[in-house]
Amino acid sequence: MNNHFSYVPHKYINIWHCCIRTELCRFSGAKIYPGKGIRFVRGDSQVFLFANSKCKRYFHNRLKPSKLTWTAMYRKQHKKDIAQEAVKKRRRATKKPYSRSIVGATLEVIQKKRTEKPEVRDAAREAQLREIKERIKKTKDDKKAKKAEVAAKSQKSQGKGSISKGAMPKGPKLGGGGGKR
Repeated sequence: MNNHFSYVPHKYINIWHCCIRTELCRFSGAKIYPGKGIRFVRGDSQVFLFANSKCKRYFHNRLKPSKLTWTAMYRKQHKKDIAQEAVKKRRRATKKPYSRSIVGATLEVIQKKRTEKPEVRDAAREAQLREIKERIKKTKDDKKAKKAEVAAKSQKSQGKGSISKGAMPKGPKLGGGGGKR
Protein backbone atom coordinates (compact mmCIF):
# COMPACT_ATOMS: atom_id res chain seq x y z
CA MET A 1 0.00 0.00 0.00
CA ASN A 2 1.23 3.38 -0.89
CA ASN A 3 -0.66 5.55 1.61
CA HIS A 4 0.41 8.96 2.71
CA PHE A 5 -0.95 8.25 6.20
CA SER A 6 1.12 6.15 8.51
CA TYR A 7 -0.63 3.86 10.95
CA VAL A 8 0.32 4.37 14.61
CA PRO A 9 -0.97 1.75 17.05
CA HIS A 10 -3.32 3.11 19.70
CA LYS A 11 -1.07 2.11 22.58
CA TYR A 12 1.58 4.61 21.46
CA ILE A 13 -0.76 7.58 21.43
CA ASN A 14 -1.04 9.22 24.80
CA ILE A 15 -4.31 11.13 24.71
CA TRP A 16 -3.65 12.66 28.15
CA HIS A 17 -1.01 14.96 26.65
CA CYS A 18 -3.71 16.75 24.66
CA CYS A 19 -5.96 19.37 26.14
CA ILE A 20 -9.13 17.60 27.22
CA ARG A 21 -12.05 19.71 28.27
CA THR A 22 -13.24 18.29 31.55
CA GLU A 23 -16.39 19.38 33.33
CA LEU A 24 -17.27 19.30 37.00
CA CYS A 25 -19.97 17.21 38.65
CA ARG A 26 -22.74 19.49 39.95
CA PHE A 27 -23.04 17.40 43.12
CA SER A 28 -19.62 16.09 44.09
CA GLY A 29 -17.36 18.54 42.27
CA ALA A 30 -15.40 15.68 40.68
CA LYS A 31 -13.84 15.99 37.21
CA ILE A 32 -15.84 14.41 34.41
CA TYR A 33 -13.97 13.48 31.25
CA PRO A 34 -15.59 13.51 27.79
CA GLY A 35 -17.93 10.57 27.20
CA LYS A 36 -18.42 9.97 30.91
CA GLY A 37 -21.04 11.18 33.35
CA ILE A 38 -24.81 11.52 33.34
CA ARG A 39 -26.50 14.60 31.93
CA PHE A 40 -29.83 15.68 33.43
CA VAL A 41 -31.96 18.47 31.94
CA ARG A 42 -34.51 20.00 34.27
CA GLY A 43 -37.89 21.40 33.20
CA ASP A 44 -36.52 24.93 33.16
CA SER A 45 -33.85 23.79 30.65
CA GLN A 46 -31.05 23.86 33.22
CA VAL A 47 -28.43 21.18 32.53
CA PHE A 48 -26.84 19.21 35.37
CA LEU A 49 -23.88 16.91 34.83
CA PHE A 50 -23.22 14.15 37.37
CA ALA A 51 -20.13 11.97 37.72
CA ASN A 52 -22.11 8.78 38.38
CA SER A 53 -25.52 7.44 39.34
CA LYS A 54 -24.72 7.86 43.05
CA CYS A 55 -24.31 11.63 42.62
CA LYS A 56 -27.47 11.78 40.50
CA ARG A 57 -29.47 9.82 43.08
CA TYR A 58 -28.27 12.00 45.96
CA PHE A 59 -29.09 15.15 43.97
CA HIS A 60 -32.65 13.97 43.23
CA ASN A 61 -33.12 12.98 46.88
CA ARG A 62 -32.17 16.56 47.80
CA LEU A 63 -29.15 15.62 49.89
CA LYS A 64 -26.79 18.47 50.62
CA PRO A 65 -23.28 17.90 49.24
CA SER A 66 -21.89 19.96 52.12
CA LYS A 67 -22.95 17.20 54.54
CA LEU A 68 -21.24 14.34 52.70
CA THR A 69 -17.56 14.03 53.58
CA TRP A 70 -16.39 12.85 50.15
CA THR A 71 -17.68 15.84 48.14
CA ALA A 72 -15.52 18.78 47.11
CA MET A 73 -17.86 21.23 48.84
CA TYR A 74 -17.47 19.49 52.23
CA ARG A 75 -13.69 19.33 51.86
CA LYS A 76 -13.53 23.02 51.00
CA GLN A 77 -15.79 24.04 53.90
CA HIS A 78 -13.82 21.97 56.42
CA LYS A 79 -10.42 23.12 55.09
CA LYS A 80 -9.18 19.73 53.88
CA ASP A 81 -6.60 19.35 51.07
CA ILE A 82 -5.14 22.80 51.73
CA ALA A 83 -1.58 21.43 51.75
CA GLN A 84 -2.26 19.72 48.43
CA GLU A 85 -3.59 22.86 46.80
CA ALA A 86 -0.68 24.91 48.17
CA VAL A 87 -2.69 28.06 48.59
CA LYS A 88 -0.21 30.91 48.72
CA LYS A 89 -1.23 34.19 50.23
CA ARG A 90 0.23 36.97 48.17
CA ARG A 91 1.90 39.72 50.10
CA ARG A 92 0.67 43.13 49.26
CA ALA A 93 3.34 45.59 48.32
CA THR A 94 3.61 47.91 51.29
CA LYS A 95 2.89 51.46 50.34
CA LYS A 96 5.69 53.85 51.19
CA PRO A 97 4.44 56.88 53.08
CA TYR A 98 4.87 60.16 51.29
CA SER A 99 3.82 63.67 52.17
CA ARG A 100 1.77 66.07 50.14
CA SER A 101 -0.10 69.23 50.90
CA ILE A 102 -3.70 69.08 52.08
CA VAL A 103 -6.39 71.67 51.51
CA GLY A 104 -5.80 74.51 53.96
CA ALA A 105 -2.22 73.50 54.82
CA THR A 106 0.86 73.62 52.64
CA LEU A 107 3.59 71.01 52.79
CA GLU A 108 5.90 73.38 54.72
CA VAL A 109 3.29 73.93 57.45
CA ILE A 110 2.72 70.18 57.79
CA GLN A 111 6.48 69.52 58.02
CA LYS A 112 6.87 72.25 60.66
CA LYS A 113 4.06 70.77 62.79
CA ARG A 114 5.57 67.30 62.46
CA THR A 115 8.99 68.45 63.68
CA GLU A 116 7.45 70.46 66.56
CA LYS A 117 8.38 69.32 70.06
CA PRO A 118 5.65 67.68 72.18
CA GLU A 119 5.94 70.37 74.89
CA VAL A 120 5.17 73.11 72.36
CA ARG A 121 2.25 71.08 71.03
CA ASP A 122 0.83 70.55 74.53
CA ALA A 123 1.15 74.26 75.31
CA ALA A 124 -0.70 75.20 72.11
CA ARG A 125 -3.45 72.68 72.91
CA GLU A 126 -3.82 74.06 76.45
CA ALA A 127 -4.10 77.61 75.09
CA GLN A 128 -6.81 76.56 72.63
CA LEU A 129 -8.76 74.74 75.35
CA ARG A 130 -8.53 77.76 77.65
CA GLU A 131 -9.82 80.02 74.87
CA ILE A 132 -12.76 77.69 74.15
CA LYS A 133 -13.68 77.47 77.85
CA GLU A 134 -13.60 81.27 78.16
CA ARG A 135 -15.85 81.63 75.13
CA ILE A 136 -18.36 79.13 76.59
CA LYS A 137 -18.29 80.90 79.97
CA LYS A 138 -18.90 84.25 78.26
CA THR A 139 -21.94 82.92 76.36
CA LYS A 140 -23.37 81.44 79.60
CA ASP A 141 -22.94 84.76 81.40
CA ASP A 142 -24.69 86.57 78.54
CA LYS A 143 -27.62 84.14 78.73
CA LYS A 144 -27.92 84.60 82.51
CA ALA A 145 -27.91 88.38 82.11
CA LYS A 146 -30.66 88.19 79.47
CA LYS A 147 -32.74 85.90 81.69
CA ALA A 148 -32.42 88.27 84.63
CA GLU A 149 -33.42 91.17 82.38
CA VAL A 150 -36.51 89.32 81.12
CA ALA A 151 -37.48 88.34 84.68
CA ALA A 152 -37.20 91.95 85.83
CA LYS A 153 -39.41 93.15 82.96
CA SER A 154 -42.05 90.51 83.69
CA GLN A 155 -42.19 91.54 87.37
CA LYS A 156 -42.69 95.16 86.38
CA SER A 157 -45.50 94.22 84.01
CA GLN A 158 -47.22 92.12 86.75
CA GLY A 159 -47.25 95.12 89.00
CA LYS A 160 -49.26 97.07 86.39
CA GLY A 161 -52.08 94.49 86.53
CA SER A 162 -51.74 92.69 83.24
CA ILE A 163 -52.52 88.97 83.37
CA SER A 164 -49.50 86.78 82.85
CA LYS A 165 -49.83 83.59 80.88
CA GLY A 166 -49.45 81.42 84.01
CA ALA A 167 -52.42 83.11 85.69
CA MET A 168 -55.02 82.59 82.96
CA PRO A 169 -58.64 82.34 84.19
CA LYS A 170 -59.82 78.78 84.70
CA GLY A 171 -63.05 77.56 83.13
CA PRO A 172 -64.45 75.82 80.08
CA LYS A 173 -62.53 76.36 76.89
CA LEU A 174 -64.52 77.57 73.94
CA GLY A 175 -63.91 76.56 70.39
CA GLY A 176 -65.65 73.20 70.02
CA GLY A 177 -62.59 71.09 69.30
CA GLY A 178 -61.94 67.61 70.61
CA GLY A 179 -65.45 66.34 71.47
CA LYS A 180 -66.92 62.90 70.67
CA ARG A 181 -68.25 62.47 67.19
